Amino acid sequence: MIKELVHDPIFLARRAELSTIDDLGVAQDLLDTLVFYKESCVGMAANMIGVCKRIIAFVDDSGRTPAYTVMFNPEIVKKDGAYNAEEGCLSLPGGPRPCKRYKNIRVKYQNEKMQTRTKSYTGWTAQIIQHEIDHCDGILI
Repeated sequence: MIKELVHDPIFLARRAELSTIDDLGVAQDLLDTLVFYKESCVGMAANMIGVCKRIIAFVDDSGRTPAYTVMFNPEIVKKDGAYNAEEGCLSLPGGPRPCKRYKNIRVKYQNEKMQTRTKSYTGWTAQIIQHEIDHCDGILI
């Protein structure tokens, strides 16, 4: 179900709780909402739709064709290649803001079956994931 976006910086600054198998419906709502905003958004975290859980959804362009990916309880376990970037956010009006990102990241997460996975990302997809994990950590750009 497409959800309304949250713009309250106090809510968005809260650190998200770990997600469980009971949050599969939240993940589907997050994905539905991301697809709805596909013209202006490439990633979302659950707190952007009012649920303070560690779930992110994003466009993964690391394969042959871009695909939507959902991660439960993502955490960056390795990063290198720091650079400065500017990013915007649907939840935070006011235009792009400066932030520090990494060209290469390794992420540990759980899939929809709550199986732990680890995967490396580079470039644009890595930047999107970092932005969404910041949301989970209550970090506003």
